[in-house]
Amino acid sequence: MKNHGFTLIELLVAVAIVGILAVIAYPSYTQHVIKGRLVEATSQLSTSRVQLEQYYQDNRTYGSTSSACGNSIGTLSGDMFDFSCNFGSGTAGQSFVITATGKNAMTGFAFTIDQDNVRTTTNFPGASGLPKNCWLSVASESC
Repeated sequence: MKNHGFTLIELLVAVAIVGILAVIAYPSYTQHVIKGRLVEATSQLSTSRVQLEQYYQDNRTYGSTSSACGNSIGTLSGDMFDFSCNFGSGTAGQSFVITATGKNAMTGFAFTIDQDNVRTTTNFPGASGLPKNCWLSVASESC
């Protein structure tokens, strides 16, 4: 009677192949997860900017305190990012910068948008030449 099964060599080759695939796939997976989490920051920054523009249309000012900044952006917090709004100094409510600062698994990431719709990446782990006048989704991107 013939024995059926795998030899130790065949099993080691299969484990080695799975290990090599895991080493190649893991960085791609983590990059994909980061890109998915960045959507929270970029979408909320865009939404907050629109809210501020609507506020400006009604009041001819972006506000004077963080509580008047786009319907209380000063208190806005998401799962992965905290958001804050600052007014330009000496502009009497005519300019602003909204900032998304990473927290939890996204610590070290920071993005901004201003009244002129200038989108800036101020902090992105692994990226060089910061700040950049765009929102990065991967460290190797350029604007």
